[in-house]
Parts: sequence; C-alpha cells; structure tokens
Amino acid sequence: MTTLSQIAWDDTVLPFQLDRSDVRGRVARLDGVLEKVLAQHNYPPIVEALVAEVALLTALIGQTIKLRWKLSLQIRGKGPIRILATDYYGPTDDGQPARIRGWASFDAERLDPEADPFSQIGEGYFAILIDQGEGTLPYQGITPLAGGSLSACAETYFAQSEQLPTRFALSYGRTTLPGQPERWRAGGVMIQVMPKASPFAAKEGSGEAGLLQHGDILEGDEEENWGRVNHLLGTVEELELIGPTVQPTELLVRLFHEEAPRVFDPQRVEFGCTCSEDRVRGTLSIYSAKDIGHMTTEDGKVTADCQFCGAHYEFDPKSLGFEAVVNPDGSAREPADE
Repeated sequence: MTTLSQIAWDDTVLPFQLDRSDVRGRVARLDGVLEKVLAQHNYPPIVEALVAEVALLTALIGQTIKLRWKLSLQIRGKGPIRILATDYYGPTDDGQPARIRGWASFDAERLDPEADPFSQIGEGYFAILIDQGEGTLPYQGITPLAGGSLSACAETYFAQSEQLPTRFALSYGRTTLPGQPERWRAGGVMIQVMPKASPFAAKEGSGEAGLLQHGDILEGDEEENWGRVNHLLGTVEELELIGPTVQPTELLVRLFHEEAPRVFDPQRVEFGCTCSEDRVRGTLSIYSAKDIGHMTTEDGKVTADCQFCGAHYEFDPKSLGFEAVVNPDGSAREPADE
C-alpha cells in the first residue's frame, strides 16, 4: 500500500479549489525530481535546504502557467548565498510532465553552517519571470527579500505584485524509507484568494518596508473566509506534507472538508534541462573571433558548463562566433553572401 501511494503522488502537483471560501490552491510532492536537482551539484546542507525550498515553491507556483510557457524564480542577495535560480517549463502537450531545474551560487568561505539558511542570502530581491514564448515580452515582478523565509518572500510577492493574498505551508529535508537509501523529499500546500477582475491596489502596506499584507487587501466576507482557511492550514502536520503514505486528496479532506474542496487533474513534474550544444553555440554566436580567442583555453578549446545540470561542452574556437571559419563538424564553412 505504501508503494502504491508513493508512486501515485510523488513528483506531482494537485490543483484544488475551496468553493465555500473562494480560495484556490495546490498540493505538491517532490521526491525524485528534487533528488535529481540537488544531485547535479555538491552543495553544503545549508544551500541544499534553500534550493529544496525554492524548487518546491517553483512547482507550486508554476503549475498555473500554460503549455510551453516558462516560469523562473530568481533570488539574489548580498550575503554568502548570492543566487538561487529555478526554471519551470510547462508541458509541451496536455498530459505531458512539466520540467524543473535549479542551481545556486555561493561563497563557501563566507557561509556559516550554523546560521539560519535564509539569513545567508542577506539583502536582496525575490523575482518571478514568465516567458510566454517567441514573439512575446517576458513578464517580470520583483519584491525585496523580507519575512524571514523564501516562502514568506513569495507570499509578499503575490500581495505586492498581484494583490492576491497567498500562503504556503512547506516541509522538506532528507528522509529514509524502510529498505531505501537516504534521499531528499519535499511537500507543501499553497492557498490563494481567487483573483478578481479589478484587484485592490494600495499605495503603502502595513508590512515590512511598507509592503502589502493580506489585511491591506481583504475586507468583509473575503477577510473572514481567508482567516478561516488560514487557520485550517495552520493545523497541517509535517508528516502530512511530506509523508509518502498520506495522499493529497486525503490531506485536503482532513484540512478543508467544511470548505467544499474540489480537485482538478494532477500535473506530473520531472527534472529537465534545456541546455544543448546548439544552444551554447547560439549564445556564443554574437562574439567576434577576437572575443572567442579570449575564451580559448591553453589546450585550444572553448569550454562551457551548464549551471543547472552540470553538462560539459567543448568546442573548436574556429567554429564559434559570427566570424567562424569551420562548421561544427570541422568542415570548411562557406563564406556568407555579400
């Protein structure tokens, strides 16, 4: 029974709606996908914890984007942990899995392994970017880091940029199942007030540095409904979020049975990176032969490593840039028509 439940819900995002309170949400479980994201690098535990948290947030937030869209979370700070970045690629077709990748940049010498992980980011910003594809302008929303956790930053982002009260309940860490090696596992719930046609906008909120909070946006029945659902979510236990035997549907009934929960089709997620030799060549195509020369190693190669998946690429410098004289296969390149 344990195995069946685990197979059914691991690496899955389940969207739902609470009809009584006009609140929507998602339940996410990450297992193999999170393990693969972290296995690409040898991060210290304090960095792994933050990458796990941002990957879980990405899965919960990204489920709403359309087919073939891309959603990115970027956290940049002035502390020892400089960058946390994740990408969520919407499914290419209905019924196909979404893909997640992530990475972190940090100064190992400045890290304090005993400190709270979030404090190691320092002053900075939290950003969400949505790319709808070729021929469109990407959307970008930014808020300052505040609230003491990445989930709190995401809540502030939605209040400030979207005027949508939002809350996350997350759990993540290394776990061991009977007969299996230790591995990363994460689970979480996201709830959010349903968007209205004309969202409230305030000049200044009551939160840190004047940022908006849910109390600045909601009033009347909406505020009462939101407060009630938040109270119910506050009763969730860590084992319910991360445990392999607790199905998301059972969790929703336990938490919100009086709010008339309604579930929709689940979305599978997997680890996936879009890097390729052609993409790297395309990135380098804007450089001159002189620029390419500065990138060339003593061995006469230009190398590139993917920050997300660790893939290593090596190129003949003569085949790179807009002044390339040979093709990727080494054959002479035909001169461009004048």
